[in-house]
Amino acid sequence: MAGRGGHVLAVDDDEDLLRLLAMRLKAWGFRVTTASSAEEALSKIAVEPPQVVVSDVRLPGKDGLALFEEVRIARPALPVILLTAHGSIPDAVQATSRGVFGYLTKPFDSRVLLDKIEQALQLSTAPAGTDDKAWCAGIVFRSTRMADLLNEARMVAASDASVLIRGESGTGKEMLARAIHLASPRARAPFVAINCGAIPEPLLESELFGHVKGAFTGADAARSGLFQAADGGTLFLDEIGDMPLALQVKLLRVLQERAVRPLGALRAEPVDVRVLSATHRDLESAMAGGQFREDLYYRLDVVTLVLPRLDERREDIPVLAAHFVHQVAGKYGKHVSGFAPEALEALATAAWPGNVRQLYNVVEQCCALTATPLIPLALAQRALRVPTMEALSYAEAKQRFERNYLVQLLKLTNGNVAEAARIADRNRTEFYRLLQKYNLMPAMFRADGEAPAGKPG
Repeated sequence: MAGRGGHVLAVDDDEDLLRLLAMRLKAWGFRVTTASSAEEALSKIAVEPPQVVVSDVRLPGKDGLALFEEVRIARPALPVILLTAHGSIPDAVQATSRGVFGYLTKPFDSRVLLDKIEQALQLSTAPAGTDDKAWCAGIVFRSTRMADLLNEARMVAASDASVLIRGESGTGKEMLARAIHLASPRARAPFVAINCGAIPEPLLESELFGHVKGAFTGADAARSGLFQAADGGTLFLDEIGDMPLALQVKLLRVLQERAVRPLGALRAEPVDVRVLSATHRDLESAMAGGQFREDLYYRLDVVTLVLPRLDERREDIPVLAAHFVHQVAGKYGKHVSGFAPEALEALATAAWPGNVRQLYNVVEQCCALTATPLIPLALAQRALRVPTMEALSYAEAKQRFERNYLVQLLKLTNGNVAEAARIADRNRTEFYRLLQKYNLMPAMFRADGEAPAGKPG
């Protein structure tokens, strides 16, 4: 049997079994890296990400499921295959539903493992025909953070996995969803988007699922819903966190049965739709408060992609501003070359609570008012003072402070979690939970990308 030459990370605390697994993988033609613990595996993933992870479930410290959860946060598109000698473990079903690529029971058949790895490699390899940038042409960036995100998005696009896009308002969640659709095998089929928070609850059900004639007062004719409109393609559910609980139940049924029953209809209609969703809300808190169904969350959150705030990708501000000037100047019939250097500096250092959407508004105002080819500093400052967003709620302000506090701690301690937890007066388990909540990886803050000796992060 011959492998595809992909890079596989094998994880097992039993040295003999790990050596045998590595030998088998190399014999199949794979490049193999090994680790004897979840902590060592995470460190190696941070330095040189593999294309597939094959891990035993039982590991010292963090087990294989905990390793999967951390990989899922840091690198959503990296497939993980778990091996266990305990085939009856109920976690298998839950882990598979949450995105574990494969779950094999020891002793496993070599052919089955090889097939699983090759299937995973197909997921982690960019699909044919997407080497060009047409699929993400509308997303302008220079930062490595956005480049990494788009690389993950392109890999995820090759599968039919549900994707949850997280990010603050104005970061471009719908644009990323559209790019995933264009990079997917469904690109020639419809892309349909709906903002679940912008439509009144009585109308949202009909919008999504359709209705038959006479289903309710005013239903003078039958009407197809957006699921039917997106058949064969992609349905993007924006602000999914604002969906009423009653509709969450019906959405879950559609996702489970792959069929839609319009309002007033006696029978369901089969649909073939990939669902992408997005939210700026903390869904974990919403679930804890009974405002969002946990079973629906796990259906939607097979893969998570997180769009950074604009102030987390400041190197993109100059290229975004130039792009928006090119877009907007013609609208006002003006020849605008761009921003004067000091004006561009003001944009690059400003606070951006409204993210990319706010930057677009600032550029548009500057283009509308400028009398010179180069937009001057005074005009940029005037536009930046225009209120573009309501004051943060207490919960949002608390979350922003908490995240910034964690970032500063990790910078101060060079990514040493034990030291950071000590300074914060929190135990390591609780501190790790906070890091996961905000998608922060200690390795991001280490100068050499490796855990300090004797103190695994």
